[in-house]
Amino acid sequence: MNLVKFWPLPVAAIVVAAGGYAFASMQAPADLDDSLSHASDHGLYAVSIAPAVDPVPVGQLHAWTVAVTTPDGAPVDATVAFDGGMPQHGHGLPTVPKVMGKDAEGRAIIGGVRFNMPGWWELKVHVDGAAGDDTATFNIAL
Repeated sequence: MNLVKFWPLPVAAIVVAAGGYAFASMQAPADLDDSLSHASDHGLYAVSIAPAVDPVPVGQLHAWTVAVTTPDGAPVDATVAFDGGMPQHGHGLPTVPKVMGKDAEGRAIIGGVRFNMPGWWELKVHVDGAAGDDTATFNIAL
């Protein structure tokens, strides 16, 4: 049975408007740290990320680079994993990004990144290196 045809038009309009308001009201926090370079959570590494394209697209596959150093800037040979999601929506990335190799500067190239909607995204870089396991979390607003 199609319940929508039984809803009075004003009720349907209110439901649609309320849903749109709830989506529009999910703004990134005003004090959000949007730096793309900082220390990992436990300070074991300095991590920098950069999109391969600017502006960062919504709905298209693209790549990012990840650089990992010691806190004083020495290069680190580490295994990295890249993940993310939308904290306000409770879902992750719609793809499973993978390390595709390294560039000439030794940065990991992460392929298969796609954001399926605009909004606030957290990107997490998990680092497994000589100093131990650590994670760096980055915020971007699209």
